[in-house]
Amino acid sequence: MKLLLKPEIARNYKSYSQKARIITEKWFEENMYCPACPSSFLECTPHNEKVVDFICPKCDERYQMKSMSHPFGFKVMDSAYEPKIKTIKNGASPNFVFMYYNRTNMGVQDVMVVPKHFVSPDIIERRKPLSPNARRAGWVGSNILLGRLPIDARLNIVTNSFIVPKETVRESWKRFSFLREIPVSSKGWLTDVLACLRKLEKIEFTLNEMYSFEEALRKTHPKNEHIKPKIRQQLQILRDRGILEFLGEGKYRIIR
Repeated sequence: MKLLLKPEIARNYKSYSQKARIITEKWFEENMYCPACPSSFLECTPHNEKVVDFICPKCDERYQMKSMSHPFGFKVMDSAYEPKIKTIKNGASPNFVFMYYNRTNMGVQDVMVVPKHFVSPDIIERRKPLSPNARRAGWVGSNILLGRLPIDARLNIVTNSFIVPKETVRESWKRFSFLREIPVSSKGWLTDVLACLRKLEKIEFTLNEMYSFEEALRKTHPKNEHIKPKIRQQLQILRDRGILEFLGEGKYRIIR
């Protein structure tokens, strides 16, 4: 994997956004592999393909790429809200790949993939409609709430210009692939509880420590009146899937 972009391939374009798209997509095409299987490359989709930019020729995993010349924050602007929510609910969401590149030296700084098994409607935020004076008046976009996801959902492929071994990336991918078996309507709860667990920054923790996130979870899930039982339920799922070990007397340990 090479970390330098090729700005010369877009010299005939005037718009910086067009240049950035051409340059970053070319890097992706030449350097990106499939995190879900042993395939060493991905294929471009036709230009009229919506939502999906690349596809794996071996396992058919689909990827949507987003690139920016500054680090990604808590949220990332994305496409139209309603179609995106419909796609997620239908189980057709792509995997998201986020690239941060240095505009000065045209080097790739960070590349991160969010597997679609972590994607639920809960991490998609509805933006305000465009004003009546806008060219697409009334259009409603969306934001991807990256900051709401647990660190387990953000698989680093390149971090601070360091290339993470493919084996590490693929192992991290497989570890939570069981989420694909969980209904989309329940997935948000599991990822939110997992995110809370990671905030403890401890290998061993107690149920009471997880209960300290009750009010925060109540705000993100206002329709649920049984927060503590829901926390216990998600911990049991993580235990059954080999992520946690129950030690007894309300104590848990992260296995890996």
